[in-house]
Amino acid sequence: MHFYPVNFDALLVELENLDQTLAAFDALLAAPIEGVEEIVPAARTLLVYFRPAAITREALATRIAHLDLHSQGRAAGKQVEIPVHYQGEDLEEVAALLHLSVPELIRRHTGSDYSVAFCGFAPGFAYLSGGAGFEVPRRPSPRMRIPAGAVALAGAFSGIYPKASPGGWQLIGVTPLDMWDLARDEPALLKPGYRVRFRDAGPQVAVGAAPLPAKHASAPQPPPEGPYLEVLAPGMQALWQDLGRPGRAGEGVSQSGALDRGALRAANRAVGNEPAAGCLEILLGAFEAQCHGGALLAVTGAECKVEVTSSDGVTRLPALYQPFQLDNGDRLVIHAPTAGLRSYLAARGGFQVTPVLGSVATDTLAQVGPPALARGDQLAIRPRTAGQAASVDQAPAFEPPRPGSTVVLDVVPGPRADWFTAQALGTLATQAWRVTPQSSRVGIRLEGAVPLERQVPGELPSEGTAVGAIQVPANGQPVLFLADHPLTGGYPVIGMVANHHLDLAGQIPVGATLRFNVLGAFEPVRPSLQDAE
Repeated sequence: MHFYPVNFDALLVELENLDQTLAAFDALLAAPIEGVEEIVPAARTLLVYFRPAAITREALATRIAHLDLHSQGRAAGKQVEIPVHYQGEDLEEVAALLHLSVPELIRRHTGSDYSVAFCGFAPGFAYLSGGAGFEVPRRPSPRMRIPAGAVALAGAFSGIYPKASPGGWQLIGVTPLDMWDLARDEPALLKPGYRVRFRDAGPQVAVGAAPLPAKHASAPQPPPEGPYLEVLAPGMQALWQDLGRPGRAGEGVSQSGALDRGALRAANRAVGNEPAAGCLEILLGAFEAQCHGGALLAVTGAECKVEVTSSDGVTRLPALYQPFQLDNGDRLVIHAPTAGLRSYLAARGGFQVTPVLGSVATDTLAQVGPPALARGDQLAIRPRTAGQAASVDQAPAFEPPRPGSTVVLDVVPGPRADWFTAQALGTLATQAWRVTPQSSRVGIRLEGAVPLERQVPGELPSEGTAVGAIQVPANGQPVLFLADHPLTGGYPVIGMVANHHLDLAGQIPVGATLRFNVLGAFEPVRPSLQDAE
């Protein structure tokens, strides 16, 4: 085994092959190590999240290094049959790469069981091992859109895209089955350990387009019984967020949650809520709402003007990070920020939002969680007659960055810093990186004059990724992963933005400049050679 740092609370464990990886994963599940919070298995690695207060990185590596990997193998799980129309865009090219005819490729792909090794990339995306034993490279350039249900090959794996998304796998067919459906008791059709058998469903029959149903005006919703906010303008993007949904890597679901977690907690404390309660995360302001009934609110995060206008035309300007009262008929406006990107709006008692998989967080990449707010939405507020007092002691943890400013982020080198040249490591630390407009909750796309050059060629087998990862695609221009990043990725990560600067990263506006302060030299984690006990 080899061990590499992934920030201060995670460790990447590299093993020889998939069998060893799954054996180590099963061993950790069978005999949990105190302090380990979540494990993300991949092709040849385990990404292990842990609590540093409970166990050190070196002690954790030592415990894992002493695992018995002589697994008896996984018990055969549930078998799922997948009908496939073998008409994928890359079918003939893949057959040529494998020196097979198309009929022979189909015969082999349907001729034996696959096993769900792990899930990642997106909710419901299962990496299927075994089966025909094909080895197929990814496409040189990924497609911008692969349809839902596409059956594809990459490396030694087969996979099925659960929803339309970008991707670089080779497409050989399509299935009509829904791989991910939140209406089911178990949303993911395939889970680790399940067996999969593909079945040739013949050509896909083309059918005429069904006539569009006549549009009917939706019936107006009755207003909530208690106090509520009526959305007059949602701005560019207003999403429900809390601290996310950890612990669901087995379904291919990442944690997501607020990008500035400190600001979300502060907004809740200001109105007397539990710090992790759901709030609105508002991108670039321009948010307007009218209060029906009364409510105690607070706005935190980006530096912006908050304006309240009463029904008789009196205007006041509540301070950020302080609770303020809205009366019936009052109009609230959160203006565009002068610094930072995201504001957080909390209401005493909390908003009545239906959780999805245990959280109200909206994951924009995985499309899990409540939809973005729209004009006319009625945001019901739960009544609160007792509980914690509102707080007037909340304050920002940092000064939000302004457009055109330079932001310095601490970086922990690794886990794949050794895939890059010494010059690239120097460039990461010394070059200014511009934040491009292509940035989002998934990640910040950066642009520098000198791209980061790799010294290790070839593809990196898919492995777990974490928020704060600085992933470097083939063009050498890094992407800084934020909360809605994919669970697994196939590009090397040169470094990790330190945990204490992740909230700051979530407030960096387009046009700002980043500089990375690399915290020491890259060093693999070395377990003790003594017995783990």
